[in-house]
Amino acid sequence: MNLNADSTKPIYIQISEWIENEIIADRFLDDEKVHSQYQLADLFNINPATAAKGLTILLEEQILYKKRGLGMFVKTNAKTRILQKRRTETLTHMVKELVLEASRLSVTEEELIDLIKNVGRKEK
Repeated sequence: MNLNADSTKPIYIQISEWIENEIIADRFLDDEKVHSQYQLADLFNINPATAAKGLTILLEEQILYKKRGLGMFVKTNAKTRILQKRRTETLTHMVKELVLEASRLSVTEEELIDLIKNVGRKEK
């Protein structure tokens, strides 16, 4: 992944998402060491403090854990946690947008639910 300096998304968020993507793709496995802040800084030509901020996000979300003096490692079941988090965030965002658009179009809650059920039936 290339970082996008022109994105509205901060670089440190892009770093955390890149590491998450590497975990999802099984390029970093459970209990495997991930890149240090300095390695990430070299890899993406960014400030080490920015890379550290991206790593800290993943520590706080319990995707990574720290071994004193050894670095950061992927927590057991991190991939499952990431997938669940992304499903929840993505679907919540989509539903909010759908409800807002339905409201603009004066679609009732019942009509919206029926529409979702009908679409779901057609997909099966």
